[in-house]
Amino acid sequence: MHHARIPTRILLALEGFYFAITGVWPLVHLPSFLAVTGPKYDLWLVQTVGALLLLIGTVMLLGAARRPSVEAIALAVGAAVLMAVIDIVFVGEHTIPPIYLLDAAAEIILLIAWTVLGILHLRR
Repeated sequence: MHHARIPTRILLALEGFYFAITGVWPLVHLPSFLAVTGPKYDLWLVQTVGALLLLIGTVMLLGAARRPSVEAIALAVGAAVLMAVIDIVFVGEHTIPPIYLLDAAAEIILLIAWTVLGILHLRR
């Protein structure tokens, strides 16, 4: 394996694990999820989003286990952008509680890491 791929695989695996864990949480223990993130009206929607995040994280983990593809990286970057924007916009509109800004911060850190990897790749 080429050493330049190792950071990409690690970052893809980290993000995949993060998405899988945050996605599975409302599926396996909804009461603790609601205790941390605040009350929700449409619990089916919370669990649907959780299932989708679990799927996205699983796909990222599969991509990390193999040679990371452009598609897996695009999924990782796109999902991080969308989740950060969703968190920031809906906290700003007071639709969801400020605790979601912690998730936005994690997504932004991932985006910075992807940006650094992209710059390093372009310099080679």
